[in-house]
Amino acid sequence: MKQRFLLTPEHPCSYLARDARTLFLDPREDHSPDTYAALSGVGFRRSGDHLYRPHCDDCSACVATRVPVRQFRLTRRFRRVLARNEDLAMRIEPARYGDEAYELYERYIRERHGEGDMYPPSPDQFRAFLLAEWSDTRFVNAYLGERLVAVAVTDVLVSGLSAIYTFFDPSLAERSLGVLSILRQIAVCQHAGLPYLYLGYWIEEADKMRYKTDYRPIELFGKQGWMQHS
Repeated sequence: MKQRFLLTPEHPCSYLARDARTLFLDPREDHSPDTYAALSGVGFRRSGDHLYRPHCDDCSACVATRVPVRQFRLTRRFRRVLARNEDLAMRIEPARYGDEAYELYERYIRERHGEGDMYPPSPDQFRAFLLAEWSDTRFVNAYLGERLVAVAVTDVLVSGLSAIYTFFDPSLAERSLGVLSILRQIAVCQHAGLPYLYLGYWIEEADKMRYKTDYRPIELFGKQGWMQHS
């Protein structure tokens, strides 16, 4: 049976000075881990309960990315990040709303993204953005002693992990906790025998999105399917 999708009206792009449109899987359609895995294979992402991908008439700047984790190799820079954070305890925990996680999220959004789409943060926004009842979602948490300092929200798929969002203590910028969170998700994939870490959309012209091609090899999704980026 053919799946139904909905196309939004034009709205301001979050990354480029232009209008954008988004294609969503119809909320009346099956939303399950199997559907999610299949759509991730053709460039879709999850936001809350929705599965979506950009669908702009005259722009293809948003490119889905994934890391083939078996081929991933640590660079000197990544080894330094891991060494810098050897004192942190990493725990994979159920994805849920909690005061400690929300307080960290709220601080991160207010200090790092005060002019973005997610400002101002709220408990309802936290739940609506990060959680979905039908998704197998985990928090890859980093603790300094007993203090939560970073959360990587990630979805478990049969083909890998899908990195949804990372937030961390803004006062610990020298630790590169965003980088650490990606490296830890790659390590989880490797340990579990999952082939890919999906990193979301890469936009070459957007400074905030360029970091994704630092994780090599990286595969980009285009008209010919997934291709390794040189």
